[in-house]
Amino acid sequence: MQKREPKRVLALVADLLFTVKIADAAKRAGMQAEFVKSEKALFEKVDPHLALIILDLNFAGVQPLKLIGKLRDKAELKKVSLLAYVSHVDGELKQKAHDLGCHMVMARSAFSQNLPMILRRHAGTP
Repeated sequence: MQKREPKRVLALVADLLFTVKIADAAKRAGMQAEFVKSEKALFEKVDPHLALIILDLNFAGVQPLKLIGKLRDKAELKKVSLLAYVSHVDGELKQKAHDLGCHMVMARSAFSQNLPMILRRHAGTP
């Protein structure tokens, strides 16, 4: 019987605390987490076999709204879930990201709280 490769999650995050949280939750869900710090690095690692892409909308080093548009324009990524999190005070940014095609946009606190469940769902584990 052939062993299945773990599903992958790719995250564009600047905050070390969220990097650790995502890595830990991914490991517990049986997923492989990869982290990038630039748009270029993200596109080098992105492929249709990803289960999930996570974006920090408050990451000052990138233009997350333009990035969402570029990701959604790629036909081969249509089935890849795109999840973003943002400071709870950035309601307008949250709405714009959703309008551009982000599947789920959450406040940082909700993202942090629900991350284990979200990753288990994307990994296909109970």
